[in-house]
Amino acid sequence: MKILVTGAAGMLGRDLTPCLAERHETIGVDLADFDLTDQTAVCAALDRLGPAWVVNCAAYTAVDRAESEPEKAAAINETAARVLAAACAARQIRLLHLSTDYVFDGRNPAPYPPDAPANPLSVYGRTKRGGETAVLAAMPQATILRTAWLYGPHGPNFVAAILRQLDAGQPLRVVADQVGSPTYTVHLAAAIRAVVEHDATGIHHATNAGFCSWREFARAIAEETGRPDTPIEPLTTAQLNRPAPRPANSRLDTSSLTRATGYSFPDWRAGLREYLRRVGRLA
Repeated sequence: MKILVTGAAGMLGRDLTPCLAERHETIGVDLADFDLTDQTAVCAALDRLGPAWVVNCAAYTAVDRAESEPEKAAAINETAARVLAAACAARQIRLLHLSTDYVFDGRNPAPYPPDAPANPLSVYGRTKRGGETAVLAAMPQATILRTAWLYGPHGPNFVAAILRQLDAGQPLRVVADQVGSPTYTVHLAAAIRAVVEHDATGIHHATNAGFCSWREFARAIAEETGRPDTPIEPLTTAQLNRPAPRPANSRLDTSSLTRATGYSFPDWRAGLREYLRRVGRLA
């Protein structure tokens, strides 16, 4: 089976492409290769490459910057998604589109199921929800996979930032009133492969198992790298004063994904240990 990965140079794409290539012919493209908002270019690429599946990892993910440049966020997160879905639908190519916990407002006290009402708080969240809606309108049989709190070895991420602060001996001040499931790109890549191989459709959630606050995540990073006594001052989201509002609860119910594919995510702390081992930082 031939699979095309868009956004292949991104943090997820760089782990997903080799994961898929273990079993399938896989082609990775990025925004530098062609303009995903250009219908002619997208159609020409699909005709030339002839994939059975497209996995769309291309996204505008600068959550705070999106507040001041909504048009740029919408171009990638909405327009490109719409163009790609329409082109895939016309060619009977299966499509998996990556989305986010930011489509929810985070006020639900429990993990969000895939059919929970969306209510994004930020420009980023609204453009990602717009992308979901556009994809499903153009291609009702498409697959939407929402994830959250992603980190991996091929891009800037929370774990790398905390490690830098720990190494520099800088004081840690971390948000304690947001909860979610830290998700390792390698584990998400395996889940995406399972979706493709089981031809799963519809909206599903995909995160590592369990949950924590950002402060608890930082504490785990300190512990797993041999610095368990590091003081970590708790912050509130209000104290952080970021341009874009964040969901307080980013927990996602992944049970439908397991039912559809048989894939079960490891616990988030196991993912953290695997990441730290890979980058040579596990104590």
